[in-house]
Amino acid sequence: MVRKKKREKIVIGTTDFIDIPDAGLYDLPCKIDTGAETSSIHCARIRMREINGEDVLCFWLLDKKHPHYNRKEMRTGEFVEKKIRSSFGDYEFRYQVKLDILVMGKKFKASFTLSHREHMKFPVLLGKRFLKNKFIVDVSRKDISKEIVDFSN
Repeated sequence: MVRKKKREKIVIGTTDFIDIPDAGLYDLPCKIDTGAETSSIHCARIRMREINGEDVLCFWLLDKKHPHYNRKEMRTGEFVEKKIRSSFGDYEFRYQVKLDILVMGKKFKASFTLSHREHMKFPVLLGKRFLKNKFIVDVSRKDISKEIVDFSN
């Protein structure tokens, strides 16, 4: 019988920062939410376009009011539309995309629903599906990546 090697889980606090290099976004504040099933990211100008006969989802991460906003349009043909239940118990349909992100200096592919989070304190929410089998959440801590990753190099 072959046993799978267990991956060491990373300790993360209730808030931290992520990078999305493909979008040119770094040090984006995020909330770690073990009550949320899916991860979510704030977007603007979410629209469908036909490019070379294919449906392509186009969107801007963040919006012009956000200090990290860089007006870079993201495009992907790999997306799904999901029925999501909000924290208020309401249902809505959102697009879900996969993004390469860096958390605590490690690269992950993560699924995010695109949503309008302009009134939320954190533009990014990391939910249970992303955290599972990778992280242990220490609710007594915040922004652990700033303690362990030296960004000056």
